[in-house]
Amino acid sequence: MRKILGTLIITIALLVSGANESWAAPTTYTVKSGDSLSVIAKKHNVSVSNLKAWNNLKSTIIYPNQKLTVVSGGNKTKKAAAPKAAVKAVSKTPSRSDSDKVVKEFTVSASAFTANCNGCGGVTATGINLKSNPDMKVIAVDPKVIKLGTKVHVEGYGYAIAGDTGGSIKGNKIDVFFPTKNEAYKWGRKNVKIKILE
Repeated sequence: MRKILGTLIITIALLVSGANESWAAPTTYTVKSGDSLSVIAKKHNVSVSNLKAWNNLKSTIIYPNQKLTVVSGGNKTKKAAAPKAAVKAVSKTPSRSDSDKVVKEFTVSASAFTANCNGCGGVTATGINLKSNPDMKVIAVDPKVIKLGTKVHVEGYGYAIAGDTGGSIKGNKIDVFFPTKNEAYKWGRKNVKIKILE
């Protein structure tokens, strides 16, 4: 009886340790429209900080079709090795960071633009195709004031990415993207507060 019990315990131990090994196997996840690091982290039962570390991300900004390395169950096992491949960070809907730490806040003059007009190419200075991603929250900025790629929160517009520039966007001016001319006209021009996020 003791031999059978001992064999059973060893078998269970081997099965459990084997399960942990496969549980920690890295996989590639393709970012979908509307994904954020926190959504992906919940899906794979990992932390946002682990996702950032595994993919060498300096911010929580991700983009559709971006490939991320994910170690499922990575919060529960120490056997998962951090992948070596770095992935450029980019996001359809910029996700809120864990802390939403505001680095700077100031007032800007905000107008609106759309990619749906005659002669509009629809591709931003950072390569975002707005015609293919009409739900994306993007603003055009003066890179001397707000660096391209910066995550921001615009009063009345929401969380966005500084992903474009414009000939008339100089100094404390921004242009917010809307998928239709009607929405852009409705926004008009107004003074709003913008928060630069970490």
